[in-house]
Parts: sequence; C-alpha cells; structure tokens
Amino acid sequence: MAKNEVYSWRLTRDLKVALEEAARRDGVSLSALLERIASAWLAGNGTAIEDAVEQERLHQQAAKWIGTVSGADPERSTRARSQVRKRLRKRAR
Repeated sequence: MAKNEVYSWRLTRDLKVALEEAARRDGVSLSALLERIASAWLAGNGTAIEDAVEQERLHQQAAKWIGTVSGADPERSTRARSQVRKRLRKRAR
C-alpha cells in the first residue's frame, strides 16, 4: 500500500531519542518503526487496518453500482434520498 498520508505530533525528547535508537537497532527507518508500532497497537486493540481497507473497498464498489450524485445544485442534499432511490430503480430494470 502506498504511503501518502502525513501525521505529526509532539513528544518528549527522551521518547524521541528512544524511538530513534530502537529504529537504528532494528535497522529500519523511524517511519517504518512507527508504522509497525501503530499497526501492532491497532491489531491488539481489535481495530485491524484490514477493516478500514475493506470498508473503503465496499464504498468504492457501492459507488460503482449505485453511482454518485453530482452537480452544482446546493439544495441537492435535500433530495438525495429520492435521487438515490430513482437511480436504484433505474439500475434494477
């Protein structure tokens, strides 16, 4: 999976030094170490990255089947339900 997101946060100098030393000891970049740590934490807390990937895949498939509502009408959200139902009926034929 391509890495295209950036996240930053503040931490203590001691923690930064410890992370850099751990990355050096493991022979990986700090970024790779942080990704490994975050992935392990998510997996251990019942939130697998695969769930998010699967949800995105399902959303993309649904958008292909249902289509998307587009246009320059600022009031279209008030009619979204009827527009989606209309498209579903049209596709079911």
